[in-house]
Amino acid sequence: MKRLRLIGIDPSTGDDECPTVWFDEETREIVVQGWKASDGLRTACLETGSIPDSEDVVRLPERMVPILRKACDAADGTDVR
Repeated sequence: MKRLRLIGIDPSTGDDECPTVWFDEETREIVVQGWKASDGLRTACLETGSIPDSEDVVRLPERMVPILRKACDAADGTDVR
């Protein structure tokens, strides 16, 4: 069995296949690839708390909400394949 299940790619991605969402079957985690946050967005995030060196902020467009819902359904076991 594959460890990562592809949940979806931004329908407007073009050729760069980003943003993308996967579900890790082994760890039961949602894995997200997105655009790097601008300095302004990082600064805004830092106003609410810290971002450890081992973490980062990525951006996803609103049109990916249905894909994120599918990933959440996979994570909590309510998805039907």
